[in-house]
Parts: sequence; structure tokens; C-alpha cells
Amino acid sequence: MITVNNLSIAFSGIDLFDNVSFVISDKDRIGLVGKNGAGKSTLLKILSKQQEPQSGTIIVSQSQTIGYLPQEMIPSSTMNILDETLTAFEEAKRLEKKIEELNREIANRTDYESEEYERLLHLQFEANERLVLIDAANAQAEAEKVLLGLGFSRSDFSRKILEFSSGWQMRVELAKILLKKPDIILLDEPTNHLDIESIGWLENFLINYFGAVVLVSHDRVFLDSITRRTIEITAGKIYDYKASYSEYVELLNQRRETQRATLTNQQKQIAEIEKFVERFRYKASKAKQVQSRLKLMEKMELETIDEVDISTIHFRFPPSPHSGKIVVQMKNLGKKYGEKEILKDVNIIIERGDKIAFVGKNGEGKSTLSKVIVGEITDYSGEYKEGHQVSIGYFAQNQAALLDGNKTVFETIDEIAVGDIRSKIRNILGSFLFGEDDIDKKVKVLSGGEKSRLALAKLILSPVNLLVLDEPTNHL
Repeated sequence: MITVNNLSIAFSGIDLFDNVSFVISDKDRIGLVGKNGAGKSTLLKILSKQQEPQSGTIIVSQSQTIGYLPQEMIPSSTMNILDETLTAFEEAKRLEKKIEELNREIANRTDYESEEYERLLHLQFEANERLVLIDAANAQAEAEKVLLGLGFSRSDFSRKILEFSSGWQMRVELAKILLKKPDIILLDEPTNHLDIESIGWLENFLINYFGAVVLVSHDRVFLDSITRRTIEITAGKIYDYKASYSEYVELLNQRRETQRATLTNQQKQIAEIEKFVERFRYKASKAKQVQSRLKLMEKMELETIDEVDISTIHFRFPPSPHSGKIVVQMKNLGKKYGEKEILKDVNIIIERGDKIAFVGKNGEGKSTLSKVIVGEITDYSGEYKEGHQVSIGYFAQNQAALLDGNKTVFETIDEIAVGDIRSKIRNILGSFLFGEDDIDKKVKVLSGGEKSRLALAKLILSPVNLLVLDEPTNHL
């Protein structure tokens, strides 16, 4: 169980949370909802002790464990897929050592009726129970089962993790969390890098999970399949619904209708008071009633109607140089990672004005082909040619993670803006939904969605005539 008491935190003078309190129970299935930047990711960081609140307390029940998957991270492991996944069982080694020490201490004691002896027995029982739950004896079989469920093939197990795209690396991190079997799982956009089959497997895993699950996801079907409780974050407050996402949307609409009706009645009441005051203001016999109604109006707190965010990104691409008719041409192009063949005999001609989608299962080479086009991969076989005057703009899967976290939103755009564009930076940021209160924020405090919008804004400032976008909507 996690108890949140009077949590408050603000960035750039804007309250993300203002004296928020709630409880996460042992088997809860909670979906956190709210617009980008509302504080969903920040709340998960605070719950996982990755970030401290400015005030308030987070109380985690004794001995309870928490597993947290952030939206983005840059793994640096040099291990292969299976060995990295097996590091999830390091807790088992610590537990075995703890049990051995407890057994030795219990064996040397004779004060069988003392509180200390009871405490040692309780610790021994808890450690043994946790060790059984982790199922470390079947570590390799469990790790393989989870990796296969998340879309890896057995041939991937011996490949180095650095050979894989950032999306696949995030799957390994997710696998490690699931294998650790924490009491509470916190997942921030876990489906961003999963295909349909893997999402279905993860849904089933989380539905049957023994502990609590707290999710942030823009996948409404995924939320509906798993969650039974929805916490909405808006304007520094939370609204807690014992409902799935779809049920929450209905209840939200009912709440707004109730607020609208209450406000209408209040406005009607105020109009009647003002009419009465205007009519009898100068009658001595009505002076007491006039004052009474004026005091009533002063005390009245007008109902506010919760706003629904309908803002959208809008922009125009800057004029770009005119390329030749043939933009990209590939002949018998191939690419291998070790013995694994990713691309073979690829023959493509991309012409000016084409709109092309690369589709296929994860791991089939979509990102690899993109990286060949933008020049990040050069050790391929076959032939690759760019056409005349081709200028490439590239949005990578982990593009948002490549931003400088120590720069502000304004500085990020200002460093690449040239000429007349520099005087329009605020307007450009506004078209990507960054208001005056946002432009001085450090990039490191932005949500995943805000970072993606900023990375897109940065991309379109350069006049390019070939855009290569690898999962640009992941955090949007």
C-alpha cells in the first residue's frame, strides 16, 4: 500500500499538485489520465522515489517493493538479451544471503519467548515467502517466457542488447520489472514500443498480476482492459473514480453537466439578488433584507466547469530546396547484425512527393532501413544513392531523449533558429502548445509528450525535402 498525503509540487510557478491525497491499495488497477504536462509522469517518479515532492509525504508499507518503468531511458548494458534480463533475479541472491544470516542467528538464540526472537522468525518467514514468489529456481525459464511474450525470438537471446533499437531495449527493461515481481508496478506508457501481439500478452499478464498496477497510457483499449480505477490529474487537483477509462469518460461528462447546471442556478440566483437590491436599495424598511442578500452573494463561491483540452498542434513546413525527381534509390541492399540477416535484396525507388509507410513486425528492419536512408548505418551491402539536392530531416524513435535536458524549451529552439525565424520562436512554440509559462522550463522536467512536441518543433525549423519519421507519435 502507498499512502499519499498533501502532496504538492510546482514548476515555474505552476502547480502540478496542490495538497493532493490518495491511497494505492494492494491489488489496485489504476489508470492515471490527464493532458500532456498535467503531471502523470511526475507522479510516477514521486511514487517510485525518483523525485521528491516539495511538500507532503509518501508512505510505503514496510517491506513492499516497487517496480518503475519510465517513458524513456538510455540503457548502457553490454550484455546479451538473456543475461541482462537475468539481472532481475539479483534480489534472490540478496534474499538467500539474508535467510542464511537469519537462520544462523536464530539457531544461536535460546530466548524463544522474547519479542526479538519473534521478530527474527517473522523476518525469516517474510524472506522465504518473497524468495518463493520470485521463483529464482526457475529463473532462466521464467526469463525466456517473458522475453518471448514481449516479442523476442530465441535467436535474439544471445545477441548484444546494444544491437537493438531503443524500443527493444525498453522491452528488456519491462521484462526485468515483471520478473522482479514487485508489490506495486508503475508503468509510464508501456505500450509505446510494443506490437499488437506483445500488447495482448502484457494485458493478460497485468490482469492476472498478484500486486497493484498503476498505468499511464494513451492506449484507451489497453487502459480499459486492465484498470478498474481512474485518477484524473487536472489543474493541480485529482479526481478519483472507481471506474475503467470508458466509464470515467461518461462520469466526467456527467460531472461537467452537473457543474454547468450548478453554475446556471447560481447565476440565476445572483441575478435575482441584484434585481432585489436594485429595487429596494433606498427603502429603509428593506435595508436589513438588502444587506442580508448582499452578504449571501459575497459568500457564494461560483462553480467552475472543468475544461476539456481540445488544443491541437498546428504548423507549416518552411520552404525547402527543390530536389531531383529521384530522391532515394536502393539496389539489392542488405544488412546483417552478426549472423542475423535483417534486410536482404531491398530494391526501392523513392520519388519527390512520395508518402511511404514502412510496415512489419517489430525487429523486421523498419528502423534499420530508416537509418540507412539518413546515413546512420553505412555498413550495408548493395547500393544506396541519394538524388540531387536531397536534404534529410530525421525523427528517431528516441529523438526526445536526445534533447539537452539542461536547456530550456526556448533555448532548445533558439540555438538552431536563424534569420527571421529567431523573432518568431515564441509563436512557433505556441503552435506546438507551449505557452508563456512553459518556454522557460528545463527540458528535463517536461513530460514525454512535451519532449516529443519540442523535438518535432526543432525538426521543422530546418528546410528539408525528405522527412524520415520513426514512431513520431509514441508520446503524443
